[in-house]
Amino acid sequence: MPHLLPARRPALAGAVLATAGALLLTGCGGGGQAAPDDPVKDIRDKLPKAQRAAGVLRIGMDVNYAPVEFRGQDGKPAGLDPDLAAALGKILDVRVEFVDTPFAKLVPNLQGKQYDVAMSALSDIRQRRDGLDENGKQVDPGVDFVDYFIAGTSIVVPKGNPKGIKTLDDLCGKTVALQQGTTQDEIATRQVAVCARTGRQLTLHKLESDAKALAEVTSGAAAAGLNDFPVAAYAAKTTDGGGRFEVTGGQSTSNPYGIAVRKGDNELRDVLAKAVDQLIRSGEYDKVLTKWGVSAGAAQNAVVNGGI
Repeated sequence: MPHLLPARRPALAGAVLATAGALLLTGCGGGGQAAPDDPVKDIRDKLPKAQRAAGVLRIGMDVNYAPVEFRGQDGKPAGLDPDLAAALGKILDVRVEFVDTPFAKLVPNLQGKQYDVAMSALSDIRQRRDGLDENGKQVDPGVDFVDYFIAGTSIVVPKGNPKGIKTLDDLCGKTVALQQGTTQDEIATRQVAVCARTGRQLTLHKLESDAKALAEVTSGAAAAGLNDFPVAAYAAKTTDGGGRFEVTGGQSTSNPYGIAVRKGDNELRDVLAKAVDQLIRSGEYDKVLTKWGVSAGAAQNAVVNGGI
């Protein structure tokens, strides 16, 4: 789909989307009088007054990173994150409204209060939490994360893997395409230095979207691409009926996706963590992951700021 780096999705993929705009209002829960010891009622009671009064949770999302978030045939957001967000909305008894936002703008626009949270394959990494740039200098207040899914980085190559690529070291001497500002950008940039010590230069093509990166793998302009595992697996399974790409080697640098919350919005952060836990306990979480074929990334429980 993917932030120091923006948020894919691992650090802080699809053409960059147009200006932010409300896309979808999805269902609310409600109905019926809950029992006094109902854990869902307890969670709802802890929702901050602002969201409770508005009856809506506004979520920044770059709807262009299948299967994590993308536009379905009806033009509405679909995928892992929209489904999980809708389920969280039912627990909290609020509508969820997705605000379509270019990936690089997700965290800045969150800090600018254009929505309540950002949920878009954003990797929980220290640089984002502390608001640091690539050189370790603080450039913004940072964000807190409610971690809900584990994703590693995978290597995508043409079907048949003609160059025999299996590891990051096998990328030395080759060209790799990836989306700029993602965890993959960070990983590949580190690998450039590793390859330089072997005398085999790694060339990086940093594109504005994951779709453009995969197009370079298709054309041969790049020998491989780097993606979050769910996105890599989905591209390999669905593109040209599974005939264009394959995922090679194992995952590297596993890190959680997190729902990003502004620093200081502790009430909202904590109630979202409780809602994620309730979603997991209810079994609905596993149903959503199974639907999108990403059960391997299941989290056991919500964790606040648990990334590396």
